Amino acid sequence: MAKWPRYGSCKTRLSKDIGKKNALRIQNKMLNHTLSVSNYLKKQDIAEISIAITGIGFNRSQRWCKDLGIDNFCFQGKGCLGEKMKRQIFKSQRKSGNNRKKNIVFIGTDLPNLCHMDIKRTISKLKKKDIILGPSNDGGYWLIAFSKRLISGNNYFPFIDIKWSSNDVLKKTIDNLNQQKIKIDFLNTKIDIDTIYDIEQRE
Repeated sequence: MAKWPRYGSCKTRLSKDIGKKNALRIQNKMLNHTLSVSNYLKKQDIAEISIAITGIGFNRSQRWCKDLGIDNFCFQGKGCLGEKMKRQIFKSQRKSGNNRKKNIVFIGTDLPNLCHMDIKRTISKLKKKDIILGPSNDGGYWLIAFSKRLISGNNYFPFIDIKWSSNDVLKKTIDNLNQQKIKIDFLNTKIDIDTIYDIEQRE
């Protein structure tokens, strides 16, 4: 899931502290790092990669993804983050067909310390669990993954009544999952870079 890194419209909270130019530079570095990890996984046949884009039109998206080495892209569409993720799951279902369901792993592009081993651990955990969460320092999560078993059963929408800008996104998601008795597991907590404080936390 990625937002087009445009001057003045990305990392708005961070830009208040370090300026729009520096915020854009940091966003580009984190995006390139995420895509580097993703492309490594692709080359190792560990995962198929698709980028869900917002903030840019089709023609520019096509050129941008070609430059980045990404074959598959689509648009996030309207709505909150939960609605956007559900939309990507539906698109993946249609593309895969009923007999070829696959695990789905969502990651953002705000993680300077993302590693390919994070995704490998996620895939391994999905053999026994239905949903994997990577908690972030701000009360949300930097990763959420769905097993193909769960997707095939059509019980995979833990996004009810979540205020995505709040600090209890992870807690509310877990509450929703527990109500459905879905097996969950966790990765290590990471710092999601949104503010100058997040950068200071990493130092």
